[in-house]
Amino acid sequence: MVVAAPLDIAGIVALFEAKGHAQYDGEPVTQLEHALQSAHLAEQAGASSALVTACLLHDLGHLLHDMDGTPTQQGTDDLHQYRSRAFLKHLFGPATLDPIRLHVDAKRYLCARETGYLEALSADSQRSLVLQGGVFDDAQARYFEALPHALDAVRLRRWDDSAKCAGAKTPDLMHYARHMALATKQAAAEQA
Repeated sequence: MVVAAPLDIAGIVALFEAKGHAQYDGEPVTQLEHALQSAHLAEQAGASSALVTACLLHDLGHLLHDMDGTPTQQGTDDLHQYRSRAFLKHLFGPATLDPIRLHVDAKRYLCARETGYLEALSADSQRSLVLQGGVFDDAQARYFEALPHALDAVRLRRWDDSAKCAGAKTPDLMHYARHMALATKQAAAEQA
């Protein structure tokens, strides 16, 4: 499936159905399992539909390219946190799009601010960290903290880190399509 135009909710579902079976690079789950687990953790924590949707879609950029294998093992940063924006910006507002865009920087931030966070990252997350610019210095961390939706990006990042459990039970994709619809309505209302 080649995606060449903005996606609607049905298109997002179709993309996950077509490519979500792919292994989440370096982890014991598929792309879809990782997305569902991330969204499920957010929903269990009482997150808004906008943030639940961000958790579901934070790695959608991995499904929007045709790179073979694991890009990080080839020394490539696929810039997945930016790749999906063009396909989603007409549907969702900043409460969804900003945490997606910032979730990589949230990892860099947590490595700088939380003792032991770096060491607890999976091997692939540590490898991608280097390609993504490494651990923030103090000035970068302070800049990140001041960004709108930075706290939600950190929350997303923590759920992302925990969403790599083989065989975990979650609601299905159509359950989260309802969150996407609510997030879309909220974004439209904010723009009106």
